[in-house]
Amino acid sequence: MASSTFSPLSARPHDPALDEIIKLAIMAVGGQGGGVLTNWIEDCARANGYAVQATSVAGVAQRTGATIYYMEMAPARERPAVFSLLPAAGDVDILVAAEMMEAGRAIMRGFVTPDRTTLIASSHRALAVSEKTVPGDGIADSEEVVAAAEVAAQRFIAFDMEKIAVDAGSMISASLFGALAGSGALPFDRASFEQAIRASGRGVEASLRAFAAGFEGAAQGRIETPKPASTGRTAADRPSGPEKLIAEWNALSQRAAALPAPVRDMALTGLRAVVDYQDLAYGRQYLDRVEQVLAEDDPARDYELTREAAKYIAKAMAYDDVFRIADIKTRGSRFERVRQEIRPAEGAQMRLTEFMHPRAEEIVGMMPRFLGRWLSSRDGAMRMIDKLVNRGRRLRTDRLLPFGQLYVLGGLRTFRRGTLRHAIETEHLESWLAKALTYRRVDYQLGVETLRNRRLVKGYSDTHARGLSKFDRVMDGVALLAGRDDAAHWCRLLREAALADEKGEQLEGALKTVRSFAGQSETALQN
Repeated sequence: MASSTFSPLSARPHDPALDEIIKLAIMAVGGQGGGVLTNWIEDCARANGYAVQATSVAGVAQRTGATIYYMEMAPARERPAVFSLLPAAGDVDILVAAEMMEAGRAIMRGFVTPDRTTLIASSHRALAVSEKTVPGDGIADSEEVVAAAEVAAQRFIAFDMEKIAVDAGSMISASLFGALAGSGALPFDRASFEQAIRASGRGVEASLRAFAAGFEGAAQGRIETPKPASTGRTAADRPSGPEKLIAEWNALSQRAAALPAPVRDMALTGLRAVVDYQDLAYGRQYLDRVEQVLAEDDPARDYELTREAAKYIAKAMAYDDVFRIADIKTRGSRFERVRQEIRPAEGAQMRLTEFMHPRAEEIVGMMPRFLGRWLSSRDGAMRMIDKLVNRGRRLRTDRLLPFGQLYVLGGLRTFRRGTLRHAIETEHLESWLAKALTYRRVDYQLGVETLRNRRLVKGYSDTHARGLSKFDRVMDGVALLAGRDDAAHWCRLLREAALADEKGEQLEGALKTVRSFAGQSETALQN
């Protein structure tokens, strides 16, 4: 019987030229200089006799996705190489991530593999939209990404390249470029990397400083995880001003410092927040409320009730209103922060535009409480005010007149205590605190969970209204649960359901469950 031979495609002789192709991907978001970094790498490779092809796939704005810059390079030959346009899973030699979660995205997409990939990532965080829009704490855990990277990559280098760049007065692209050079993943010497920066002709000295720091970090093989923000006191925390006011502040600080140890730090932090928000008299009111809770606390429970009260009373007293927003937007510290984030070129003018969209409720809330209540109880008046003010406004606070308008508005916080909004917020705070203490007398842990429900109320305008609605619905559910052994557990579940989604669908489902067994309990009592 005759036989035939079949040679599959995979049996073709291996082309050694394929081994010479270096495949490099960069994942960066807007403002991180991904394009500049790509150009530097291209220039460096070409200067060393390599043929290079670079492409990019733009991400979506506001950190829902990064731009992927992809390049392939190989020694130039008579017969030009054919390069791919996009990275493929399992086929990337070097992955540079300008932020820790982008490294995580790269791992999830299969771009980082233990057989070949050198992963270089900055360990700092730039929050994604998905993290910012979660009603609760939606910040992803960077340590999980670090753990995954150590397993997924052949070699992993990570440290805070953003801080290095800022300290050097440059952009993160320069420190990333230095880390790439220091890693030895590309077959080029340091001088050729530095020459690529010099040839660009802009911000050369600052870029070279950032490059050098990044080079040294990578050469040492550093792996750093993001560190939690320091809670230590700094020089900026020390008060300055008239001696009389400093003496009053010191007295308040000593009063907070005299609280039990588990409460002390939180109370001092809350005191600073409310005094900064209003004045020293407001700080005394804050401590009065904290001490009111302390009088009903249990030392055997490590003062958990008072510790939570110190945190959430401060948040409730320092609510966001028009005066607060205007004050924050005109502070010198804010302008300095914006400059550090944008880092305009020397001699460049920076324009700063504030987007304002007031509703009738915000305008009426600034009025004296009696006038405000009178207007807010009349639908026609509210509709007319809303028609006049409810429109988008853009204020250029780099100009004198718009800045002056907001500055004066922020200064009107002196009259805050007499406004309708303050009356409403104070009534709400007192009602919430009274309920928490009432529940505490029957069920300590339910009292603690009731205090924690205050985290649902935050933000400004529509955001505040949505949070307040969820808070009220959770508190209604808690009222049905009071007296049950598992009331604190269900209170926590209701709050977590409220934080889980913006629309409140999970909360509604949890409330239906609570109503079902609350109704059963009432029926059992009647029988």
